[in-house]
Amino acid sequence: MKCREGCGACCIAPSISSPIPGMPQGKPAGERCVQLSVDNLCRIFGQPERPAVCSAFEADIEVCGGSREEAIRLIGWWEQVTAA
Repeated sequence: MKCREGCGACCIAPSISSPIPGMPQGKPAGERCVQLSVDNLCRIFGQPERPAVCSAFEADIEVCGGSREEAIRLIGWWEQVTAA
């Protein structure tokens, strides 16, 4: 599956514990990443300061579903069931 350009669900729904430029403590689940543009594109895509967890994420139908809304719901669910 290819990532849906302008989706941004993976930059909103999950928590990210790694430092992000502008968010040195990472971000909590459900909070929009400060590096996500108004067009829902990552401002640091391909840059060395982008967290490794973000670079490693691969779109998958089981995680991203068929729409942005479904992706936010599914990623949020995965966040809850895998939270420590």
